[in-house]
Amino acid sequence: MKSQRAYLEDILHCISRITEDSAAGREAVSQSATVQDAILRNLQVLCESTQHVSESAKRNYPQVDWR
Repeated sequence: MKSQRAYLEDILHCISRITEDSAAGREAVSQSATVQDAILRNLQVLCESTQHVSESAKRNYPQVDWR
């Protein structure tokens, strides 16, 4: 099992990748199935990682809407 820090780093990495992949704008994303797939995959990994973050770790970051 990964450490809590590793899951949090995965979340930040996914956010960064999604931001990069969507930087060209909505129209560019909607025209590229490859970019859509990349964004979707990063969203999946992000969601999986949030499920592994402990409640105590989540309490350390109350500004994050973990839902």
